[in-house]
Amino acid sequence: MAAGDALGDLIIACTRSQAVTVDDTSVLIVAQKVVSKSERRLVCLDDVQESAEALALAAETGKDPRLVELILQESIAIIRVRPGLIIAEHRSGHILANAGIDTSNVGVLPTHSAQHVLLWPEDPDASAKALSRAMSDAFGVSVPVIINDSLGRPWRMGTVGFAIGVAGLQSVWDQVGERDLDGRVMQVTAPAVADSLAAAASLVQGETDQGTPVVWAQGVALRRAADGSSRDLLREREQDMFR
Repeated sequence: MAAGDALGDLIIACTRSQAVTVDDTSVLIVAQKVVSKSERRLVCLDDVQESAEALALAAETGKDPRLVELILQESIAIIRVRPGLIIAEHRSGHILANAGIDTSNVGVLPTHSAQHVLLWPEDPDASAKALSRAMSDAFGVSVPVIINDSLGRPWRMGTVGFAIGVAGLQSVWDQVGERDLDGRVMQVTAPAVADSLAAAASLVQGETDQGTPVVWAQGVALRRAADGSSRDLLREREQDMFR
C-alpha cells in the first residue's frame, strides 16, 4: 500500500480475487493505517516547524517537539500530560494518545534518514462513507464500513480495536425497552456494535507484520443507518465523569 493508492479499487479487486461473497449481512472493517496512506497523511518530521507551545509541552513530556506540534495541530484539546505521554482530544472527538499519530507500519523504512509519522484521516467518518459508496456500487448491496484503530483504555491493560470512522450502520444499538430471556424490560442496554466489530477485526488484522488491514465480517446482526457515525460512540461532555 503506497501513498495515494486507490484504496477502494484495491479492496474490490482483492475481494473478488479471493471469491468473497458480499451480501446484505456483510460489513467491511478497514485499518486506519491504509486509509491514511491512501489519503496521503504521511508527514516527514523534518518538514514540521515547532511552535512555542509545542516546545514547552515537549520539554514537559520528553517527546520530540516536532511530533508534539503535529499533536497540537490534530487536536482540539490536550486532556492529560505526563513524561512520555500526551492524551489528546482529536478534532474528530475521539480521545487517545498522541492524537492517533503513529510511527509503525507507515510505509517508510526505519533506516531512512528522516523520520516519518502517519496522521489519522482528516475526517474518518467521511472516509468510511466514501468506501461504503464504492463497495455498495461494486457489489450491488448496501455495505456498511468501519475504519478502526487500536487504542488504549482507561483502567485496562492492552489495546483494543475501536471504530474511528463509521458509515451505513448504527454505531450504538439502543435496546432500552426490549426484554431479556426472563421478560424483564431492559433499562440501559446499548451495545457498541461498531466498536465490537472493530475489536474483533483487529485480532485478524494484527499489530505488527501480519499485513491484513482489511477484514470482511459476515452474518452480522446490525441496524442500518444512512447517517451512522463514529460520533455516536462518544459520550457527551456533560456525562463525562472523568475529564
